Amino acid sequence: MSTPTHDPRDRAYMEQAIQCAEESIPAPQAYCVGAVLVTTDGTVTTGYSRELPGNTHAEECALAKLPKTQSARGATMYTTMEPCSERLSGNRPCTSRLLEAQVARVVVGVREPPNLVAQCTGLDQLREAGIEVVFVPGVEEACLKPNRHILDKQ
Repeated sequence: MSTPTHDPRDRAYMEQAIQCAEESIPAPQAYCVGAVLVTTDGTVTTGYSRELPGNTHAEECALAKLPKTQSARGATMYTTMEPCSERLSGNRPCTSRLLEAQVARVVVGVREPPNLVAQCTGLDQLREAGIEVVFVPGVEEACLKPNRHILDKQ
């Protein structure tokens, strides 16, 4: 996937993101993802799939909750699943939102499984734009658990 991180802070924020994912109500054609955004001044916002109106994704919710006076520039986004590069709903992908927000780093739990979109390229797009992408080892099962409603259909 990418470079592993063994920083205990990364692990702690990923565990918080996993808790957020568990709050997401399963939908037939959508993953349950959790996200935590940590800005350079330490502001923390969270989000989970479909938390806010409009078929929202976790990263989108965390960015939307950032106070208007705050910037996500240089921030770190923790997400239980690779940020989407394509939305079946036609909404703007999370990868585009993260690039626009100018986050500096994305910490991921798992790559997006191919069950809904044939090949997600979110991590590749982020890396190509110069954003650091790392993953937290050992959290894969916890990140996938809220998505059994889709993954077990195979």
